[in-house]
Amino acid sequence: MDETRSRPSQLPLLTLTNGFMSFKTFAAAVELDVFTKLADGRTVTGAEFAELIGLGERPARVLAAALVALELLHKEGDGYRNAPVAEEFLVEGRPYFFGGYLQFYNHAMYPGWQNVVHALRADRPVFLDSDRQDNVFDSAEDRFLMDFFWNAMHAVAGFSAHALGRAYDFSGFRSLLDVGGGSGGFPIELCSQYPSLTATVYELPHVCAIASERIKEAGLESAIGTFAGDFSRDAALPGGHDAILLSQVLHCGDERSNRELLRKCFDALPAGGAVLICELLLNAERTGPAEAALMGMNMLMSHTGGQNYSEAEYTAWLGETGFISPEVVRVEAAGANGAVIAYKPAG
Repeated sequence: MDETRSRPSQLPLLTLTNGFMSFKTFAAAVELDVFTKLADGRTVTGAEFAELIGLGERPARVLAAALVALELLHKEGDGYRNAPVAEEFLVEGRPYFFGGYLQFYNHAMYPGWQNVVHALRADRPVFLDSDRQDNVFDSAEDRFLMDFFWNAMHAVAGFSAHALGRAYDFSGFRSLLDVGGGSGGFPIELCSQYPSLTATVYELPHVCAIASERIKEAGLESAIGTFAGDFSRDAALPGGHDAILLSQVLHCGDERSNRELLRKCFDALPAGGAVLICELLLNAERTGPAEAALMGMNMLMSHTGGQNYSEAEYTAWLGETGFISPEVVRVEAAGANGAVIAYKPAG
């Protein structure tokens, strides 16, 4: 008997090993504006591709082959064009442009991942301000990081909201409080989908300024406002809202701080109000999906106490806080695969 037939293949390990090559090739193509230059169905030959992106014949030929293999470009005969996913999400200026998110990971996150073993052994994030020990992404001082970070988060939040707004009916709510709402991507999308809904972005003062700009650009100043504060330090959340959103917030904290934030949500809501936890949720066994598990690694690298949690953990915390009737709404987006939703008792 040939013993090699019963052995597992090395190919899955090769795919894992080569993961960084796929990422960096993708990032290079975005930085070279490949997909934006091929927008609107433009098809070019290999020679035209090289001229279009400003590369020599050999590197352009190698890059084009890699992008076709990664299913970001399509090749038909001698012509190259954007694949549908690239045309939808990788053309700069499109509503859900993903390039900012990719470039944020390329320039800000990727270098820090060189220290993943240190982060695991020390149980300590690597993205800390060396003087104040604050997370660098909470700072208003690094414009490079700020621009990349908020451009990245805005598009991802908007598409997550787009998906959730179609999977869950927000028409029964009057006003939404987006806790740690960043640049306002979530409420901008939801208030566009549900014209009767108003919202407030509750964020740090310098982030409120960014959100106000985005809200103005969307023409939604009459529907969406901002409230400056710090949910981790403020004794209470702003009142007057019948729904509270926690989108990609709880994965930044430990269990104690998350339970405390849920208590603040409970206290701030009226009877019958809802809290919505929108995240990349782990399954009850904490065995996947891979996107949620790897984002947990990213949170360990980024935040003290950060990790991704399972829908079962969120459901238990909500119940112990006093919320009832929990449900999980599934969505498909880069920022979330679902939302755990629960309600404050009506009586």
